Amino acid sequence: MFRRARELGPPVLVPLAWLFVTAAHLEIVTEHTLFIAHIVMTVLLIGFAATGYPDMRDGVLRTWWRIIAAGSAVTLCGVVGLGLEPANPALAAVTLYGWMLLPAVGFVDTGRRVNEGTWIYAAGTAGCLLGAVLYAVGSQGTAVGGLVLVGLGQTAGIFDAALRY
Repeated sequence: MFRRARELGPPVLVPLAWLFVTAAHLEIVTEHTLFIAHIVMTVLLIGFAATGYPDMRDGVLRTWWRIIAAGSAVTLCGVVGLGLEPANPALAAVTLYGWMLLPAVGFVDTGRRVNEGTWIYAAGTAGCLLGAVLYAVGSQGTAVGGLVLVGLGQTAGIFDAALRY
């Protein structure tokens, strides 16, 4: 059952995470709620990395394990940044941009290794990169558009990967 949760968790958690980030950007959820979410995500990521390592030592899964391990540290930056009083926006930005860009590395590697569906990983990479640029521009509309692009690109990629592997 735990293995099944590791396989099916990411296709559910990735879109939920980006919906939550967008809600936080729109101030629908509080900074304290975002802080708690970062704690939960850090625990889940570390647990996933620790328990998934035996199954993720080769090929593209190794790349994704490394992304999850690096993402654990990136998310921990968000815990620290949001836990400080006042919050540290630079550490929060490390988390946000880290999770916008880290999966792009995995999508590029996955796209090079699969024979079918390479367009999904190209779209996921483009969504991550373009979304990060749009978010960085800074206006409310482009920032939300950037978050939506990242979320859609990563959701498509993780769904395909979960079905494929």
